[in-house]
Amino acid sequence: MTTPDLNLLIVLDALLTEGSVARAARRLRLSPSAMSRALARLRLATGDPLLVRAGRGLVPTPRALALRERVGPLLREAQATLAPPPTLDLAALQRTFTLRASDGFAENFGPPLIARLHAEAPGARLRFLLKLDKDSGPLRNGDVDLEIGVVGDGAGPELRMRALFRDRFVGVVRQSHPLAAGEVTAERYAAGRHILAARRDRGDSRIDLALHGLGLRRDIAVTVGGFSAALALARADELIATVPGRHTRYLRDGLISFPLPLAVPDITVSMLWHPRMDADPAHQWLRNAVKQVCDDAAP
Repeated sequence: MTTPDLNLLIVLDALLTEGSVARAARRLRLSPSAMSRALARLRLATGDPLLVRAGRGLVPTPRALALRERVGPLLREAQATLAPPPTLDLAALQRTFTLRASDGFAENFGPPLIARLHAEAPGARLRFLLKLDKDSGPLRNGDVDLEIGVVGDGAGPELRMRALFRDRFVGVVRQSHPLAAGEVTAERYAAGRHILAARRDRGDSRIDLALHGLGLRRDIAVTVGGFSAALALARADELIATVPGRHTRYLRDGLISFPLPLAVPDITVSMLWHPRMDADPAHQWLRNAVKQVCDDAAP
């Protein structure tokens, strides 16, 4: 079966609307001879004359009248399909966005982000997932809209990325801890009992590497899977938690925080998304909202 030339639908619509080869040609900016050839192809494709002469004009056949009811809507649907997306109507947006983030992000940045969504897009919803690894599979398969954290080697090269903020590690103790008073030196810091927040055993952390450079080693009394647990233990015992400052800002309320007496590089927290979401208006709005919330929370 021969595949029909769908461009003929545009010609057919013009002919049936104008009822004249000459007027249809002017409408489509074609020559009358080109329009006549297109009409001949339409007659061959439909097996019907479509337009027949009546006096000095042309009148549609019954088949043409039936087609006229279908051609217009078909063309409008095709044009809508190929047109740019409509302007985003946040008030009418009904969508759930899934964000996968490191421990502490939802607690610190979730409240202002939720408030922003409620004010601008009351029908939008957020779903936070804890980032347990650096596997970018959930972004690729569409289970996650945005991933937030420190970009690692496991991130797919095709992913889009935008930096949100720089963060640096701080030490945290409860108010009765010896480090809550006096100068915190590298020696005093290393001599305490520490909590290590790590998703898995990855060898020496950047904290330990900095201590090793000074000939020091810390005592890891307990290892936990995230910053929230580390801070909860530091609140309850004479332990030292070392966590990113901005990432845990509100989780540290009531605790004593101090700059590390070590040369530890800052980290950059970024958001990542799959390129198929690049041009999606709602996703663009979400990315801008997350960036603005992080900017507003700057110390």
